[in-house]
Amino acid sequence: MNVFDEIAAGYDDDLFHQVVAEKLVNGVADAPQPELVLDVATGTGAAAFAALQHLGARSVVALDLSAKMIDRARAKAAVQDPSGKITWHVGPAVPAPVPAASTDLVVCASSLHFLGTEALKDWLRVLKPAGRLAFSMPLAGTFNPSPAFASLVANDVSLPSSESEAAAIALHAGYENVVAHRLEVSSRVVFLVYATS
Repeated sequence: MNVFDEIAAGYDDDLFHQVVAEKLVNGVADAPQPELVLDVATGTGAAAFAALQHLGARSVVALDLSAKMIDRARAKAAVQDPSGKITWHVGPAVPAPVPAASTDLVVCASSLHFLGTEALKDWLRVLKPAGRLAFSMPLAGTFNPSPAFASLVANDVSLPSSESEAAAIALHAGYENVVAHRLEVSSRVVFLVYATS
């Protein structure tokens, strides 16, 4: 069992994840209605559900490495996605299970620091021209994972300590129109980063 399976049962008890996912998705609410949204490392589905509710997404592909997280997301989908617009996948984030140039929006809430630059490259592959990317990153110095999680943090993406450092993650990966915002949720700070392919 992976460490994310172990925390799945209580994951929704910490509203931090839900708030970050909602704020992240709301940051692209000005975009045209997306045909396809890819939610990478969906956890229990907060960003996937937000894409339906706030963006009117016609279709969402939500994936996570943890089968237990996806089980919890599917249970919530009975109420939050009764028409079945979300397709749930258990498996690695890279490569994403969608075709090249097929996706209007890629969302990754609170997980890029586990995925690394390989994910950023793959998202350029799956995004349509001028497709949108939205991801969040924890503030350097305040992210104190347990040893089990610390061992999973990617070594090729530095945690940002400012908006400009957060934006640089997307700029260095080849994205354009990058904007980063600081968000504080219950004394924890994250950066919300938005960009286009």
